[in-house]
Amino acid sequence: MKFPTITAFLLPAVAMASPLGTGGTVVKRQTAVTDQILFSISLSAFITRRNARDPPSLDWSSDSCSTSPDNPFGFPFDPACQRHDFGYRNYKDQGRFSDANKLRIDDKFKSDMYGQCAGESAQGACEALANVYYQAVRWFGREAPAAADMAAEADSEEMPAEYKEAVAAYEAEVKKAQEEGQLPQL
Repeated sequence: MKFPTITAFLLPAVAMASPLGTGGTVVKRQTAVTDQILFSISLSAFITRRNARDPPSLDWSSDSCSTSPDNPFGFPFDPACQRHDFGYRNYKDQGRFSDANKLRIDDKFKSDMYGQCAGESAQGACEALANVYYQAVRWFGREAPAAADMAAEADSEEMPAEYKEAVAAYEAEVKKAQEEGQLPQL
């Protein structure tokens, strides 16, 4: 008779101490923190958090812009690429990498790149390249190809019109900026 009574008292205590009992709260907190870092703080505040690995439970790894199209003029997209990687990696880890969330992350990436272009003398060319990067992540999506593969496919029939148009607009902006002396001739 004592065993059922003890069991009745122990089961709720064990359930509350179980990792499964608090797992939902931890997951909700992690997703809320991820969303806040990804969508609600400035890019410079993101970089500060990234450098501190705050919080350490999130995936802060990044290959920066290594699989992006060529950036011969060195526009400062690395911070935006790092936040974009943060978004993709953590949303995948958290099981939230849906088409709708991918679009939100990609849109933030474009916004961050435009912010980085704001101080550039060749702002038009910088923003045009940001559009190429944006179209690349929209097109290539979940698995990033090597930059050389993207360049080789840029003229292929398989590339979407939006990507081809973005490349053409970038080339036109570069030519204009070079004529105005804002970018060097390469």
